[in-house]
Amino acid sequence: MRAHTLQVPAARPAPPPNARATTARPAPAAATPAAYARVISHAFTQAAKSPAEALALAQITPRQLADPRGRITARQLELLSGAAMQALGDEALGAFRRRLPWGSYGMLARASITSADLGLALGRWCRHHGLLTDDLVMRLSTAADAATISIEEHAAHRALPPDAREFSLVHMLRNIHGVASWLIDSRIPLREARFPFSPPAHVAAYRHMFPGQLGFGAAQASIQFDARYLRLPLRRDEAALHQMLQRALPLTVLQYRRDRLLVQQVRQVLRTQADAARNAQGLGALLHMSARTLHRQLRDEGASLQQLKDEVRGERARELLLRTDRPLKQVAAAVGFRSEKSFIRAFRTWTGQSPAAFRDAAREAA
Repeated sequence: MRAHTLQVPAARPAPPPNARATTARPAPAAATPAAYARVISHAFTQAAKSPAEALALAQITPRQLADPRGRITARQLELLSGAAMQALGDEALGAFRRRLPWGSYGMLARASITSADLGLALGRWCRHHGLLTDDLVMRLSTAADAATISIEEHAAHRALPPDAREFSLVHMLRNIHGVASWLIDSRIPLREARFPFSPPAHVAAYRHMFPGQLGFGAAQASIQFDARYLRLPLRRDEAALHQMLQRALPLTVLQYRRDRLLVQQVRQVLRTQADAARNAQGLGALLHMSARTLHRQLRDEGASLQQLKDEVRGERARELLLRTDRPLKQVAAAVGFRSEKSFIRAFRTWTGQSPAAFRDAAREAA
């Protein structure tokens, strides 16, 4: 599998190394720091080979490579990475104590694609990666409703030059996140991403690569997301895998429109944080996306925010009518209606009968 290149924006001053909320934004086309190309170029030097041919293939000039603020395109880094992996016979580009022969990550993908669901696939990926190298030990764990993929580093990996260590860890997390999204054909929003180093000069890039909470100076590199994604079935087959392996770059630069858990996530927030999610702006903020993106992604899933609000309100109203003796005015207020009349009108639209008739019929049936 070819290296998954990283799309990033122009560098900005580094923020404090504490966790903070971020929002994903489209990255400019030519925004990948030349620092990543320098890491790959250095891998050639370490192997006593010249990077000149690979740099020429990617049309990266010596001036770009030397410029501390230089930027290249994602396509240029893809070309450079692919050429380097084949020339060096190492998909890890010198980051590990042993080479990873060409096709190593393709083998991991093939070993994972027969899994019944994403959880099994990622578990296999992490275990089988350990057969390739122990320089980075990947683990999938779950706690409560969160799934975490973490990376434990061997001392030799921690001793890499800072830029090479960063590139390796970011690549690994972007790689497995991209593979996971591809396997279930869905966006997987990240709750948080943490890194065991200080914010780099191009830290602004992380808003695009790891939207959600960001933290630096952590004990380990890791990403965290909703554990419910682990239960989703895989939607790719061998034919799709063969096609994907021809050019794996889209796994990390493609932002999936579809989020197969978004409808469930919206329902959950509407149930548990109704006051903060009274409108699309408030709900979007809780889900780390803009109101416009929220509406578009719900539309892609064949749903609408109003429809989901009505469903959640209706479920809550029926529950209160069945399990409590609250007057209709109190039930209406509890589910977000300002007047009893508007609640009765909406309830009749949802169920075909008035709240009082629904309560009476339920009691008679019991």
